This record gives sequence, structure tokens and C-alpha cells, in this order.
Amino acid sequence: MPTLVLDPPPPAFERLLEERRRAGADRRDEVWKGVLHMIPPPSVEHERLAHRLHVLLDLYATAVELLVTGTVGIGEAEDYCVPDLALLRAGYSPQWNRTAALVVEIVSPHDRTWEKVPFYAAHGVDELLIVDPSKRSLDWLALDNGEYRPIERSRVMTLSAGELAEAISWP
Repeated sequence: MPTLVLDPPPPAFERLLEERRRAGADRRDEVWKGVLHMIPPPSVEHERLAHRLHVLLDLYATAVELLVTGTVGIGEAEDYCVPDLALLRAGYSPQWNRTAALVVEIVSPHDRTWEKVPFYAAHGVDELLIVDPSKRSLDWLALDNGEYRPIERSRVMTLSAGELAEAISWP
């Protein structure tokens, strides 16, 4: 249910934001060009799949000196996304990373994963892996002249979409 709250927000909304901060419920929220997107917590199956992907990708990422991390901000304070996983190069920041070698987005019901593609392209993310558990599919995309194009094998590590798909324990 999309909701728009115009500035200045009412005090009750400010209290809601503070409660979400205190409870840690805002850790996956995103800001798209200054617009807050409150993201609900993931399902158990979503988190199980994210964990499995983290384990599977870690071996390949480590071999090429990339760090696999969970939910970190890609972008800056007023314009950022929080992918399910990010593979970062040396020199990464503790919270706000302008770009990444690869980000992983797991599709959830009613989410807007595909709307994030231009954001990641604008931030120079080399590869984007979109995992759709309902279809049991992977869309592996590589940045080419400012646009993403489908690829079969990663360019940042030695792994193909087919190899990864076979290793996933799909929910």
C-alpha cells in the first residue's frame, strides 16, 4: 500500500519513524531521490535464501578479494538502496558505499526490485543479480555503457548463473 506523507510530516509520523529506528525496523528502509521507502521485514524463506547465497558467493568473492556483506547502503544519505547482499571492493565504507562490484536483490511479493535497476546503473554497480524464488530464476546483469545487459557468467568472479542456480536450495 503506497503512502505519501507531505512535508512537513505530522508529529505522529515523526514518532513512528523514531519507534522504527529504536526497534531496528528501519534497517532495510531505502531513500529514492529523497523519498523514504519503508520496507517490511523479509520472510523467513527470504532470509534463508539470502544466507544461502551469502555462503555460496563468499568462496568465489574471497578468491577475487571481494567482501560479501548483507544489508548495507549503496548510494548516499538522501538517495540509497539496501540490497540483500553486496560484494564490495577493498576500500569500502562502513555504511554508505557509492558503488559495489555486485549487488544481489531477492524478489519479494509486492516489491519494486526491477525499479532499482536504473539506480544501480547510475551508481556504477558492475553487476546486478536478481533472484526470484517464486520463479526459481536468476537474472544476472552486467553494466555495459551505462545499461545492464544479461550475462551467463559473472565478469567479477568465476561463477555462472547456471552453476549458482544449481547450488541454491530453493524455498
